[in-house]
Amino acid sequence: MHQLLIFRLKHTKGIGNIGRLKLLPYLMANPFDYCFETMLKIAEIKPKYHAIFVETFNESLKITEEDLALYMEEYGMITFLDKEYPEQLSYIYNPPVALFYKGKKELLQTPMLSIIGSRKQTDFGKEMIESLMPDLINNQLTIVSGLAKGNDTSAHKLAIRRQGNTIGVLGFGLNRVYPKENQRLQEYMYQNQLVITEYLPNESPLPYHFPERNRIIAGLSLGTLVVEAKKRSGTFITAQLALEEGRSVFAIPNNPLIKESEGCLLLIKDGAKCVQSSSDILEEL
Repeated sequence: MHQLLIFRLKHTKGIGNIGRLKLLPYLMANPFDYCFETMLKIAEIKPKYHAIFVETFNESLKITEEDLALYMEEYGMITFLDKEYPEQLSYIYNPPVALFYKGKKELLQTPMLSIIGSRKQTDFGKEMIESLMPDLINNQLTIVSGLAKGNDTSAHKLAIRRQGNTIGVLGFGLNRVYPKENQRLQEYMYQNQLVITEYLPNESPLPYHFPERNRIIAGLSLGTLVVEAKKRSGTFITAQLALEEGRSVFAIPNNPLIKESEGCLLLIKDGAKCVQSSSDILEEL
């Protein structure tokens, strides 16, 4: 029952993930007898979104068990209430109420390390990932990244090349591809690795989705390795989220005159562990 309830909630607009988490206990206790006035209050929905919430919630009630079963033939769904929900992710502030996936969901139960970095990858960044990856894979770490250009793509590809496991976290639905040049990689990972997202299949890669996605990348893993990051970039913010959640954060130092190394040097100042070799990561984890 809870899966259908959460699937319906994911189709309801005017409410964010935190609102859905707040509303879930009430709906579980009152599945067939609920009050919109109470729901709006519990979820703390702003007045300007009241009408769209009520309209789309009523519309979502038309979604049946059969509709959900049909969806699950192509994609999987793990909810916050399921035993398979990743333990590390459940501890963060604002854990996604549902994860949609394609691929090997068992990878979510393995020890994970996030590798993130600038979309404008330098030769230095690529060389560092290449040098670190063999030991990380040999120590059974699943590599998590965001399937973006640059360092993310390198992390996924090198993990695959070393016959390791990797998880891609999308900022859009599983029916979409972004960037287009990663279409083959994304499709390969659907079949042989794992790709997850909190967005419904047809949702587009909207700008605000990516900061939301970053909390999942940071939250899944025991630690986050920052290869290259500009100051105040998405990569830098992801690493700060990991620090705030009490996770290990690792950063690779580089030339302070290069913009792509600014974020790493600032993170090291803020308490991230300076990484020169894989042993710096493995000893900490």
